[in-house]
Amino acid sequence: MTDAPAFSSEEIERYARHLMLPEIGGAGQQRLKRARILLVGAGGIGSPAALYLAAAGVGTLGIADDDIVSRSNLQRQILHGTADLGRPKLDSAREAIARLNPHVAVEAHPLRLDPGNAEAVVGLYDIVVDGSDNFATRYAMADLCERLEKPLVTAAVQRFSGSLTTLMPFAAGADGVRHPGYRDLFPEPPPEGLVPSCAEAGILGVVTGILGTLAAAEAVKLAAGAGEPLLGRLLLVDVLSMRFETIRYRRPKG
Repeated sequence: MTDAPAFSSEEIERYARHLMLPEIGGAGQQRLKRARILLVGAGGIGSPAALYLAAAGVGTLGIADDDIVSRSNLQRQILHGTADLGRPKLDSAREAIARLNPHVAVEAHPLRLDPGNAEAVVGLYDIVVDGSDNFATRYAMADLCERLEKPLVTAAVQRFSGSLTTLMPFAAGADGVRHPGYRDLFPEPPPEGLVPSCAEAGILGVVTGILGTLAAAEAVKLAAGAGEPLLGRLLLVDVLSMRFETIRYRRPKG
């Protein structure tokens, strides 16, 4: 990361509530301003994540998405509105972020990331937030981020529930043991068709809001150097019972 210029008076006022937090302060806010974070998807999870990362003052947000806005998106994908129907999601996302915080640069990547094109994109960023809606992309992003040594925040939702974890399998904890990776948690994708998509099973809109906001919180902590990320921990959220649980997982011995 390069040095960021001093904050303008407008930025000092904008980020005042961050600046008074000892865990963030001026140094943490400068780190946020220098940060480059990639969002995989501008959908249900990516929408609230993008808005909160922009509001937090992340300097550069990359967004990778190749979809257009459809009416069924509007129940949960809050970056987009009725007037955006038929438009590329990247266009409405860029406009929504600019309205919220003009200090944030948005880099649009109009494609669906896959093993053939993702490395050139992911390599441009410090942190990746994966809000994709399919297992193929999740595994591809996890494998690539591990190889490129990029912290990855990965979230998933289904119906009334969701999960979230942060991955840095290239780094070791205080005990000298490397943090676990995605395949330590989920060794193989489930058989095709076993887990229905949101289009097939439905999704409570606010579930994506909860998981997207939590994913943004993890990315802000990583970028600002604050708190303890969900390394080796999987957060499970059940909105029907309003229950939050955390389970630990680790790299297999040997």
